Amino acid sequence: MTRTLRTLTVPLDGESTPGGLPSYLVRDDVLCWTRREAGLVGFGEVARFTATGPERFLEADIWWRHMVIEADITDHVECPGTGPVAFGSFAFSKVSRHGSRLIVPEIVVGVRDGRAWLTQIKTDDGELTEEGALAALRGWLENPAAKPGATPAEEFPSDESGSGGPPLGETAAEPAAGVVQSDAAHSEAATLQTGSLSEEDWMTAVAAGVAEIRTGKLEKLVLARDVLATVPEGVNAAEVLRQLAVRYRECWTYGVDGLVGATPEMLIQVEGRTAQARVLAGTLDRRDAVGEGGLPLDYAERVLAGSEKQRHEHEIAIQSLTTQLAPFSEAMNAHSEPFILELPNVWHLASDVKAELTEVEGHVPTCLALINALHPTAAVCGTPTTVAGALIRKLEHMDRGPYAGPVGWLDAAGNGEWGIALRGAVIESPTTVRLYAGCGIVEGSHPEAELAETWAKFRPMLESLGISH
Repeated sequence: MTRTLRTLTVPLDGESTPGGLPSYLVRDDVLCWTRREAGLVGFGEVARFTATGPERFLEADIWWRHMVIEADITDHVECPGTGPVAFGSFAFSKVSRHGSRLIVPEIVVGVRDGRAWLTQIKTDDGELTEEGALAALRGWLENPAAKPGATPAEEFPSDESGSGGPPLGETAAEPAAGVVQSDAAHSEAATLQTGSLSEEDWMTAVAAGVAEIRTGKLEKLVLARDVLATVPEGVNAAEVLRQLAVRYRECWTYGVDGLVGATPEMLIQVEGRTAQARVLAGTLDRRDAVGEGGLPLDYAERVLAGSEKQRHEHEIAIQSLTTQLAPFSEAMNAHSEPFILELPNVWHLASDVKAELTEVEGHVPTCLALINALHPTAAVCGTPTTVAGALIRKLEHMDRGPYAGPVGWLDAAGNGEWGIALRGAVIESPTTVRLYAGCGIVEGSHPEAELAETWAKFRPMLESLGISH
């Protein structure tokens, strides 16, 4: 039986939290979506939906619409992210056993365009007041001791056969290349292990992918790999999120049920009838610029924008998104030339796409309906999607779980922000974290260079965990 949501949204004094939303990241079980000190954080849980399979987005969409159509909403702020909100994380693959989920929190703090607000969400008959909402928020903040927001490891199997926990075969115990130390010299050092494939085996998989591309069966393939970090002193999820939010302000820092990270890629952002996306394809490790004489940006423009391989990979990603978005749009525009996105660890070729949504079957499509059409994009899967997806399952030897799947939030009015869960990890236990990174493979790809790129992409999570590589 569906419970009726009752919500109250009131303005919040932003001056009391000069650090913005990162100052609320004090619990390991916090729900989080933040960029440049703005966004949403959530505490507690009043409702949850889970699904698997190819219809997971549409099933979640139906559930959410049923939840909000009957909701009793009092909103004194009225902007995107106010009223009832759900945070979500979805599996990358339609065949994954990982449970995709929407979570409705009890308390939501939002910051947007210099405005701050507080929403309390209930499913019982208790009175909703501003004083009660503030007291509930204080309760969550003043009692940060909470079990980590980790999902049990068995929900994130590391191979297609369904074995959870440790990685496959003997490679599970193989140390990753390089010396791995915890920055905390007084404590037991953190360790890093290869995941489902050793580095050598993963490079062999990349070479196999290039060979398939040369046959003409596909244009692009995205191959990912995983590593397992063990932190004996315990994983501090809240500290990881704070580190990511501060270091990667141009990314969207996310935390949902033990899935944590900071993605530079926006799958779809919907505000009213306007949809926007940020597409990335083409990567350069900023450490490669050491010793170059010119300005760093000049170097990136020369190597990325001047590379036929990188431009080709980027064009495939843009074409994939715009083709899938077109049926839902009455007008669309994208950058004619990609720009260089500068992050602390890498440079990317990036393009922003903006579309005005049209009515489909009498109504404007919801966030989740758009995601159902857009995911997976060429940026995280390849093209053609069906061929690339089958080859990923054959070559990666792991279930990606929520990695490279949509992660974000939506509200009752149809607004929402959904990134692609990149530069992230899954907290599998109080002391273990599984990190993921992937690369776009085209005909001109070289396995050694792609392996180095994965380490550049692991760097945000390794740094936030206090692990040097």
